[in-house]
Amino acid sequence: MTPDVLSQSEIDSLLDVLTSGEVDFEEISQASAEKNVKGYDFRRPDKFSKDQLRAIQMIHESFSRQLTTSLSTMVRSIVTCEVASVDQVAYEEFVRSMVQPTVMGVLEMYPLEGNAVVEMNPNLVFAIIDRLLGGKGEVFGKPRDLTDIESTVIERVFMRMLELLEDSWSTVIDVRFRFESMESNPFFVQICPGTDMVLLVTLRVSIGDVEGMVSLCIPYFVMEPVMDKLSSQIWFASTGKNKDQDHRGFLTASLGTVKVPVHLELGDTVLSLFDVMRLRVGDVIRLDSMLDDPVMVRVGSRIKFTGRPGTVDGRYSVEVIEVADDGSSEEEEE
Repeated sequence: MTPDVLSQSEIDSLLDVLTSGEVDFEEISQASAEKNVKGYDFRRPDKFSKDQLRAIQMIHESFSRQLTTSLSTMVRSIVTCEVASVDQVAYEEFVRSMVQPTVMGVLEMYPLEGNAVVEMNPNLVFAIIDRLLGGKGEVFGKPRDLTDIESTVIERVFMRMLELLEDSWSTVIDVRFRFESMESNPFFVQICPGTDMVLLVTLRVSIGDVEGMVSLCIPYFVMEPVMDKLSSQIWFASTGKNKDQDHRGFLTASLGTVKVPVHLELGDTVLSLFDVMRLRVGDVIRLDSMLDDPVMVRVGSRIKFTGRPGTVDGRYSVEVIEVADDGSSEEEEE
């Protein structure tokens, strides 16, 4: 790009303005310096690039959509979930930002070494528990420690969330989340030194009239071995590929459970209506096929196999001996 060149008249005008004192040269230099200088806190070094944070946000946007559907089914209420922020902070700041008591689940991320933490706002926790136990999802009183029954109930919710997290992270990294323990005091959970940087993903969740935050905290040293896989390009490429694979597997699994009618045709004959009306129990209808002739196996409206009739363990059965040619399959009679 060619730089702009001042003409002689423009240079003279600029010198006149500076000489007259209408413009302070030091103020111009200071403003220019302030614009080009960016502050940096060495106590909080940036560990994750913007592209990596963007990929992490897209992963958890997918997770939030799945969590919306799953929680709505569990609590039988209107649930909304969205990513509020994706940031990198010191672990000490994350701990000090939480209320006490709270609900924290300590997680293991196999095959990565180290632990992560998922924290859920107490108001949200008690609303979920109330809904799951047949209530209206209301919050009563101040936050308190969970009882044994309440801990068991909310642990099931955490387990379901981890399944959805695994599915969302699988588009980039194959990670298995395992629930280890639950704590109410954030200062008792030390997954890393307080000055270490952590990845903090915050979700805003609302169940009916109750709104709260769900936070996922992962130390940087846990994510470091897979940092090269965290990019928006890899996420987009993996999402497209996995989407086709997931759809194929989903359709295959769905079709595998569909029930279809199967009929065996031992033969056929033609009877008059008068003969049909005269049929009684024990009468014999003579067919146009011989005893050794193969029987036709009709699936739905088409003949798909030929077989040999017989019995197995006292039950009538047929042995498939040949797959019928699609081109020679009989059409459904009109």
